[in-house]
Amino acid sequence: MELRRAVPRGQPRAAPPRDPRLPRARPPGLAGLRRVRGGRRRHLAAPLGGGVPAVRRGGEARLAAVDGAPALPRRRLGRAGRRPRRGARHPVPRFHLTWGTGPGLVEPFARRLAAHREAGRIALRTRHAVEDLLLEEGRVVGVRGSVLAPDGSPRGAGSTREVTGEFEERAPAVLLATGGIGGNEELVRSLWPEELGTMPKGFVHGVPASVDGSGMLAAERAGARWIHRDRMWHYTEGIRNWDPVWRGHGIRILPGPSSLWIDARGHRLPAPAYPGFDTTGTLRHLRTTGHDHSWFVLTRKIIEKEFALSGSEQNPDLTGKDWKQVLARVRPGAPGLVQAFLDRGEDFLQARDVEGLVDQMNALVGEDLIDARALERTIRARDAEVGNRFSKDAQITALRGARRYVGDRLIRTAAPHRLLDPSAGPLIAVRLHVLLRKTLGGLETDLGGRVQREGVPGGGSLPGLYAAGEASGFGGGGVHGHNALEGTFLGGGLFSGRQAGQGILADLR
Repeated sequence: MELRRAVPRGQPRAAPPRDPRLPRARPPGLAGLRRVRGGRRRHLAAPLGGGVPAVRRGGEARLAAVDGAPALPRRRLGRAGRRPRRGARHPVPRFHLTWGTGPGLVEPFARRLAAHREAGRIALRTRHAVEDLLLEEGRVVGVRGSVLAPDGSPRGAGSTREVTGEFEERAPAVLLATGGIGGNEELVRSLWPEELGTMPKGFVHGVPASVDGSGMLAAERAGARWIHRDRMWHYTEGIRNWDPVWRGHGIRILPGPSSLWIDARGHRLPAPAYPGFDTTGTLRHLRTTGHDHSWFVLTRKIIEKEFALSGSEQNPDLTGKDWKQVLARVRPGAPGLVQAFLDRGEDFLQARDVEGLVDQMNALVGEDLIDARALERTIRARDAEVGNRFSKDAQITALRGARRYVGDRLIRTAAPHRLLDPSAGPLIAVRLHVLLRKTLGGLETDLGGRVQREGVPGGGSLPGLYAAGEASGFGGGGVHGHNALEGTFLGGGLFSGRQAGQGILADLR
């Protein structure tokens, strides 16, 4: 079933007749989203553009057309292809991994780019560093910059900045897709949000130095409006890569729910600052502790099951689309790349007891910050909750809840156990750093990716300039607001690129 516009664009539209089985429409906004059940039909009442509902029937849902947009079929996904059980609100886990990871995602686009290049429709200029936009009579008409000497460095690694010439390219449309600012320490520090306290002096980089904000700065010099400059997304579970590709290379741990998270002095973090919970809230809390690092305390049994590492090179099974390797994750033992960090990573420590572990932790940071007896009391208190089937400890409750999903139970969460259980293996401590990563603000754009002017009353676009991806705050200049949900960045990057492409085609026709 589908509702469509019944009047011409731009004219007043009468409200559609209300189905008595649906609730009255709430004010527009996602906060008004809720599900209503009636008989065998399932309806999703969403106040889209003045209360027009989306109606769900069978295995599909179709959103009503709003402002002339076509209805979009959406497949309702459940676990193992089944209907979600009654009462379920999020039948699909929020965090999704792309099959093939980053290279797999890029491959179809790269294949089409190569075909256009071979046909002579596209010219690809590598080693051309764009430094400024060309502006004529208030319109962006091209770019200029420096030609850099050839360099065979691998992807992500720093390359020579030797300049061998200059270049200038003109075009009727310029699309900025240059990423954010996470690789530029000075720029991040100058824009660090006040609500997060002071920026740490010690941190790791989750992106290479090329992600330096240069495209956004060039656009700003040309008159573009950069909004929400202090909105950022940095991780609190960063570790130093023992085999770095770029300067300060950090890897983010994708943690399961079992590790005990403590601050630099050994105090357990308060709820909801648990592994995999509230990234920005945890960062805000840690910036009040007076230290730049924190710790996971766990066991061999936990690290074998719950530690995943972010990055295509850290997940060769997914990157290589190898199902046999993926299924091997169910087998006992730590994954090979996790074991490599255990063996070689400077942030990974192991000991048979708490006292021995604390000695190593204090030695690593060069200061006696943690008291072994106090930490052992904290661990024993946590262990007592594991043995209590009626525990109200929020982390233990979340752990048990996660294991109700068969996928998490098989490859993502360890069976609940005491950290001081000798059969769980040696105790492990992992020092965690803040990992600089994403830019949530960016160049303000309209729905067609057109960059907006700075200082123009009532707004207005900067002709010839478009932006997509992180350079546009994943769309619009900051589609996520002050916070975000893990697993939602990729969609904004792809969608803003699609919208910008359509905007360019519409303007050039």
